Amino acid sequence: MKCPYCKQNDSRVIDSRSADDGATIRRRRECTSCGRRFTTYEVVERQPLMVVKNDGRREVFKREKILNGIIRACDKRDISLESIASLTNDIERDIRNTMEQEVPASEIGKLVMSKLKNFDEVAYIRFASVYRKFADISSFMEELQELQAHKEQEK
Repeated sequence: MKCPYCKQNDSRVIDSRSADDGATIRRRRECTSCGRRFTTYEVVERQPLMVVKNDGRREVFKREKILNGIIRACDKRDISLESIASLTNDIERDIRNTMEQEVPASEIGKLVMSKLKNFDEVAYIRFASVYRKFADISSFMEELQELQAHKEQEK
């Protein structure tokens, strides 16, 4: 690995450890020429996912959109950012492992709702109200009744 300070090509690994739930390897290196230390990260190169919007447009998958939607749904709930990030990682992993290179936006929305239903019921209802575009109180009531039925089936 080329040293970022002296530009020599020889360095040795001092420490190597897993990061980001095993998706990344962090390596601490030392240049054999100048002795300075630096950190490198090794990640698997992923093919870009394309999201097919409801109107047929395509855009590059952005994990941040899912994260921001979940953060909004969990607003003022006692849920750590770490838990939200972990949920987002699970959702992205499921998308990458089970879907094609082009993913319908509707499938992503369904997956997020499915995961949120078991994560936090209030966040689920908040997300569902935006995702399903609830128009009135009866829409909320229908969703709440479905959630209640789901909860009773789990018992």
